[in-house]
Amino acid sequence: MKRTLSTITGICLIALPLAAQNPNLGSAGAKFLQIPIGARATSMAGACVATVDDASAVFWNPAGVARVENNAAQFSSMRWLQSFDINAVSVVHAMGESGVLAASAIVLSMDRMEVTTESQPNGTGQFFDAQDLALGLTYARFLTDRFSVGITGKYVYERIWNEVADGIAFDIGTQYRIDFQNLTIAMSMTNFGGDLQFNGPDLNITYLRDKNFPNSRLAPARYEPDQYPLPLHFQVGIGMDLYRSETFSVRGAVDAAHPSDNRERINAGIETSFFDRVYLRGGYRYHYDDESFTFGTGASFPFAGSLLAFDYGYSIYDILPNVQRISVGIAF
Repeated sequence: MKRTLSTITGICLIALPLAAQNPNLGSAGAKFLQIPIGARATSMAGACVATVDDASAVFWNPAGVARVENNAAQFSSMRWLQSFDINAVSVVHAMGESGVLAASAIVLSMDRMEVTTESQPNGTGQFFDAQDLALGLTYARFLTDRFSVGITGKYVYERIWNEVADGIAFDIGTQYRIDFQNLTIAMSMTNFGGDLQFNGPDLNITYLRDKNFPNSRLAPARYEPDQYPLPLHFQVGIGMDLYRSETFSVRGAVDAAHPSDNRERINAGIETSFFDRVYLRGGYRYHYDDESFTFGTGASFPFAGSLLAFDYGYSIYDILPNVQRISVGIAF
């Protein structure tokens, strides 16, 4: 017990100064990595690092996938702010005492837009688009019967028209369960990696060396975009059973989040379960610029030796369009 608590304390002490780097507000790029994934977690306002225990854990706390007993998969989809499509998939394979292995992918895409210029404000006939991608590989296992750890290595890719930026990032997380009301203490640190920089053919230009001499030759040149950091994110939380019987249960969770490029935030959520088959969820996100209340529902049922799950989440925004999420999962 003392050794496990010492491990948790050590990880937190190491992670806190890492989370404090790049503290400038709005300075990080690759912001798609901070868009919440999965209907179950988001309907609880993202208060889930201590409670997530299915295939979606790879997007929140990789230590949570250690609780998957056999195999599991999940697919999530949403229309982000009426402008972008975000799809995510994760697959988990349990290897017994050797731990759990998982693979995941997040894809953000947009519809094509016509290129406009100062001389052709109505369009040039050319079209551009943008796409973001994150591919992850996760390993997690229980170090004791109550303490699990997980780590994810992921490839991050961003493209705007012909310009591309890519790099490698890491997520790390822990979960520690106490034998009291199923109380769980957890920590996750996501998107730790080096700076990214866009590169591509559209950055090549030519310019006239001296405009005062018409015979001056055109010289090749190149724009040099600034490097930008990844959105490092540190989150700690607790979750516990507030009430549990054979037919009905209530579980609550509270998380504190510290993004490297914004102020600290609090997520609070609750999940009610009827016969462990029908779920009602709700939550509140405190200290966010626009987002506030969230809610959702879910259902699970056995089918052909597997367990199917369907989840729906709805996030309310004050100014921006509200967001709906749908997730489909299977455990087999």
